[in-house]
Amino acid sequence: MYSTAFVGHHLNRVAVMGGTHGNELSGVYLVKHWLQDPSELQRRTFTATPFLANPKATERCIRYVNQDLNRSFKKSFLTSKGTQDDLYEVRRAQEINQLFGPRDSADAFDFIFDLHNTTSNMAACLIVDSEKSVFTMHMCHHIQKHIQGPCPIYLLGWPEQEKFALLSVAKNGLGLELGPQPHGVLRADVLSHMKALVACGLDFIDLFNQGTSFPAFDTVAYKVIEPMDFPRSPDGEILGFVHPQLQDKDFLPLKPGDPIFQLFSGEEIFYKGDATIYPAFINEAAYYKKGVAFFKLEKCTFSIPPLEASATSAP
Repeated sequence: MYSTAFVGHHLNRVAVMGGTHGNELSGVYLVKHWLQDPSELQRRTFTATPFLANPKATERCIRYVNQDLNRSFKKSFLTSKGTQDDLYEVRRAQEINQLFGPRDSADAFDFIFDLHNTTSNMAACLIVDSEKSVFTMHMCHHIQKHIQGPCPIYLLGWPEQEKFALLSVAKNGLGLELGPQPHGVLRADVLSHMKALVACGLDFIDLFNQGTSFPAFDTVAYKVIEPMDFPRSPDGEILGFVHPQLQDKDFLPLKPGDPIFQLFSGEEIFYKGDATIYPAFINEAAYYKKGVAFFKLEKCTFSIPPLEASATSAP
């Protein structure tokens, strides 16, 4: 069933989050800028709230302090009784859930943008929880029509009981994953592109609030199948690296028999699947310790129903 949480409703509680990972600097510095001057986040019908998600990690320019904040919004974390012995990111997730949620409640924020960078060649990737999220899929379609360059849609597809990411706190949200950019580094082109994407998303919400309806459409999106690890020795040591022919080929077709890894000995490893897939997050630096060389994705076409104008649109 498609989510129609926003149909007929005015969105006025919108947040823009940066620094969920403290070394992904485009979002960090955009949010710091907007905290000083929020004028770029103002629209006719609302003003978005800038928020630095993980300030301790940001201060140290590291991904996280104790554990990944973007994996700390599981129900078990959010509902546990907080103590001083809790991991920092668990306490921070609980704070964010109280400020911008609580999740799945009527009081939760209408929308959250969560800003990320990746070392992978992901272009301007749009991360959505599911193709059933009608409002966010329409926003993605609007962004793809108005922003130059590829903006692939990456579907998390998490089961209801396994929500784990910051986006799940709000009624709906959009993750922006821009790269390639090294962690701990700012690139002018990537930061400018991220700013334009946020502005386009805010414009879409403003149009909806002012009474614009959006027709049905068909779209391509990529759904996660499973991760693929590097070749490893029995004791877990990496034996090779992403093959040169695969490197930087995010969202491009990978066919059975195509090379995916090259061992340090020079031997090539080939993809043994029985169907074409579309890899993403290829050679992401932060995923080495997670045992992920890339994610295997399925390319899908979806029919998205129309989005009706807000019944409480601005005059």
